[in-house]
Amino acid sequence: MSRIVYVNGRYVPYADAQVHVEDRGFQFADSVYEVCEIRAGRIVDEARHLGRLDRSLEELRMPAPMAESGLRVVISEVLRRNRVREGTVYIQVSRGAARRDFLFPHEATPPSLVVIARGIDPSKSAKAAQSGIKVITTPETRWDRVDIKTTGLLPNVLAKMAATEHGAKEAWFVDRDGFITEGGSSNAWIITADDRLVTRPAEHGILRGITRTTLLDLAAEEGLAVEERPFTPDEVKAAREAFVTSATNILMPVVQIDGHRIGDGRPGPQVTRLRARFHDIAASRPI
Repeated sequence: MSRIVYVNGRYVPYADAQVHVEDRGFQFADSVYEVCEIRAGRIVDEARHLGRLDRSLEELRMPAPMAESGLRVVISEVLRRNRVREGTVYIQVSRGAARRDFLFPHEATPPSLVVIARGIDPSKSAKAAQSGIKVITTPETRWDRVDIKTTGLLPNVLAKMAATEHGAKEAWFVDRDGFITEGGSSNAWIITADDRLVTRPAEHGILRGITRTTLLDLAAEEGLAVEERPFTPDEVKAAREAFVTSATNILMPVVQIDGHRIGDGRPGPQVTRLRARFHDIAASRPI
């Protein structure tokens, strides 16, 4: 069966999917996006993802392409047409197509909407979690509004390429004060020697990750101590455990930073247990 993509009101074969050459997402990265996990035929944390999409649109003064109820229908239809029961669904909204100009186009310009579903073998992520991943640090080079989930991801691309070239899977940005902000496509966490979960506050400097938010709910349910504060690379090296969170990784143990082993160099018991419990608390709806 050919992969089917939703583009501006039409379900089309992947090979035929197109947006206009002057779409502002293409020319200015004037667009926002979301990625939802699909697990066992269910969409995970959809309401929170769509809520964050609405916030991103509002922050950029960009109109929504349709009502949320309609977008949910489109998401489900794309997943059904592609028979995806394990994987992700990608939603992107741009300000639309108009003659190239830095100013916003006429308010009647319709936004562009693209929805893509991809199947992913969950055993690959599970296998990676058994051994953990390595990260490197890199200077923070992104714009100040990383709280908005835009497609302006070139600094993230360069950081993740640098990580790959150093044999790592993720890069953690470090701000001018020497504190870790977040990863190229994930939020960063450590577990201290006294079993406290630490992650940077989401008010500034990081994206308020949906998986991050749901994990905070899980931590509260279990009565775990959580500190939302900045932390340094040296604190990571001294931590008992470290991990990242994202819709595609869920919770992924980090066992090395800049060539320095974290803990005993293996995924720790706390992150392994939290990963196993995550979907017990995450909201989901059937496709």
